[in-house]
Amino acid sequence: MIEEGPVISNIKTRRSVRNYADRPVSDEVIESIIDAGIHAPTGLGLQPWRFVVIRDKDIMKQMSTHCKPKLLKQLEGVNIDAAAQFKKMLRSEEFDIFYNAPVLIIVLGNKNAPTADFDCAMCAQNMMLAAHSMGLGSCWIGTACLVQDNPEMLQKLKIPEDYKVVAPIIFGYGGTVPAAPPRNDPVITWI
Repeated sequence: MIEEGPVISNIKTRRSVRNYADRPVSDEVIESIIDAGIHAPTGLGLQPWRFVVIRDKDIMKQMSTHCKPKLLKQLEGVNIDAAAQFKKMLRSEEFDIFYNAPVLIIVLGNKNAPTADFDCAMCAQNMMLAAHSMGLGSCWIGTACLVQDNPEMLQKLKIPEDYKVVAPIIFGYGGTVPAAPPRNDPVITWI
């Protein structure tokens, strides 16, 4: 058996955390997380990312309120157990898509960069792994991408017209870290 080092261990133990302690995340930690992100591979060396750091709970609440009904509409007709539970949560006025996390970092991608979605996704994964290695939890909140259709919100978030929301990620010190979900064996074709 091959010995797995700390990088593999960090990858295998990272979880999507949806419960946060009421504890701020320092600027220094946020900058370190973003620095890890910008060391991701990038097609053509374009580095098409920008970042918006949001700590303002009112803005996060406005984003959540805007996105919840839009996601509910997208989930109409989806009849799996996980979707049913999530739809119930989305219908609750108290439910916050950001799970009361102290910070939201939005990874933006340049609309003119052909590999922006891929590059920003790798950047986001680096950021989540870095956070985990520093004792923070994280969760990619794809629902928050739905702010893209709200010009007023984009202006509040200071998102330039030539950028799009790719990866909204919450970070914070975790309250409860979920157990590892079971993983299916990979389907591998050897040639």
